[in-house]
Amino acid sequence: MIKHKGEYGYRNYKRMVRLGQVLFGTAAILAQLWARNLSDEQAVKNVLTLMAILSVLPTANVASPLLASWRYKTGPLDFYKRAAAYKEKGNLLFDMILTTKEQILPFDAVMVHPLGVFAYCPAEKIDLKKAEKTLNEMFKSSRLDPNVKILKEEKQFFNRLAGLKPAEQYEDDGSVDYAAGLLRSMCM
Repeated sequence: MIKHKGEYGYRNYKRMVRLGQVLFGTAAILAQLWARNLSDEQAVKNVLTLMAILSVLPTANVASPLLASWRYKTGPLDFYKRAAAYKEKGNLLFDMILTTKEQILPFDAVMVHPLGVFAYCPAEKIDLKKAEKTLNEMFKSSRLDPNVKILKEEKQFFNRLAGLKPAEQYEDDGSVDYAAGLLRSMCM
């Protein structure tokens, strides 16, 4: 079953897809190097060696995000069920991994609401102020209100969601869907 950015289970799904791609690329490289030994002609050996070398780049391009996101798995199902109860309050996204120049930000859930963006990030080693500043600058450069708030405590996140009114009670100017799309495009 294909998972898309922002759906529950996306991290684990993408990990398996990337792992399969890396294994396929590695097998192709090894097959080309093995086939090189079967030929007696130097021209064929050179072509197979060149093909193996050129196959390394696409495999490395897939392996890089796989290694960067390897430790971030999909959150527990009970967390998803608790958060899914708030879907009517705004655009709720799950399993997002956003990267900035300095940090990797694994968001288990992100509520995109007319009042702002509220993200739950359970990672221990992130600088909240720097991450919020970077994301707010990205929002500002995309002509959105810089109202991104990152919450590290699960209880605090759910309290914030409980305090929100449904998005339908606010004037819809399209910024909620645009902000959700921006976050999806930034997700690896």
